[in-house]
Amino acid sequence: MGPEILLMVLLASIIGAAIGTFTGLIPGIHVNTAAAVMLGAYPLLAETFAPMCDYAGMGCTVLVSACIMSASAVHSFVDFVPSVFIGVPDGDEVLSVLPGHRLLLMGQGMKAVRAAAIGSVVGSVSALMLSIPLQWLMLNGGSGIIEHFTMGILFFTLSAIVICSERPMASLLLLILSGSMGYAVNCWDIPCHGLFGDSTLLFPLLTGLFGLPPLLEKTGTPREVIQIDDGGDPVGPVPGLKGVATGLIAGWFPGITATAGAALMSAFSEEKDPARFISMTASIGTVTSVFSLVTLSVSGSGRSGTCMVVKEIIGDALNGFCSETFMIILIAIAFASCIGYMATIACGKLMVGLSGRIPEDSMNNGVLVLILVLALLMTGPFGLALLTISAAVGMIPPRIGISRICLTGCLMVPALIL
Repeated sequence: MGPEILLMVLLASIIGAAIGTFTGLIPGIHVNTAAAVMLGAYPLLAETFAPMCDYAGMGCTVLVSACIMSASAVHSFVDFVPSVFIGVPDGDEVLSVLPGHRLLLMGQGMKAVRAAAIGSVVGSVSALMLSIPLQWLMLNGGSGIIEHFTMGILFFTLSAIVICSERPMASLLLLILSGSMGYAVNCWDIPCHGLFGDSTLLFPLLTGLFGLPPLLEKTGTPREVIQIDDGGDPVGPVPGLKGVATGLIAGWFPGITATAGAALMSAFSEEKDPARFISMTASIGTVTSVFSLVTLSVSGSGRSGTCMVVKEIIGDALNGFCSETFMIILIAIAFASCIGYMATIACGKLMVGLSGRIPEDSMNNGVLVLILVLALLMTGPFGLALLTISAAVGMIPPRIGISRICLTGCLMVPALIL
């Protein structure tokens, strides 16, 4: 692998990091959407980058795939920032919203951001180091063994959420309710046509269940919160390492998302410190993103939208143990992870600066209006109605003295049924 190829890989990482930063920061725009756009624009991209690819001696399919996987990795870093400062969670970050808000209200918003960035770095480094031995293990019979445990792990996770709750019966009812909402969103033909065309109702569903309730609970009790950032490491590597094993499971099993893994860890974890829990959750999301490439190379099926797009572009080039294409994309992800860490810290500082200049009540009201407008523009009136219903459901758990973790049934119950 010559310097020309490394230079092209670095270029792909930088472009992918820019895309992942954009999708991570803008509520409602997922990296899967950007990947789908790149798939549609692939003929144009191939024509544009053909001279550079010919010079480096590599195919355009590899360059675009490296760009997409870099975007996915950086998205898993940066998407934590809006969940803290705006309250709009990505599907993999729903459980980190509440600890993030707690630290924000204590004037430690950057502590939450740094904890997430460190957890993601630990997760990314660990996943990259484990990718080659795990690929060998899966290619030599491991994949066939663990496929049988998918439904069992999902059912065990849901059971653990209920049993470990302060009020098991109430948690069960809310888990069924949120699961029914998730099933309806995934399976019913609900109109979801916004200003930019068809979208996904997961945005209003997740934002209503996890993002809006903390904002509504704060509305009407304004107080000035000075954000403090000491610039130090608030958590260390241990919480991130705890999330690695769960992230590896979520990256392999179909239907077991990073949220399911985080729910399982939170049911049994003794992590009471919000920053350490955030770091653990962030690690799970990033490990899932990286390990999905290993899954694609072994099984030939994607566990995420980005991997399905990569499969469409690259075909069977990832097949086999340590293929050149596999190694190139791993290097691109490594470059992108470094950029993702710096981008997360920079975006967090930017949000802290903005929050310091805007009164809390004005910011809360502004964010509420922003979410309502985004829901209407991106998902239409039915999306806005779903946002309202979801927010009402999301207000229930704290009113009856239980955690909102039971609401993750909106993602896990459909996976169990389907």
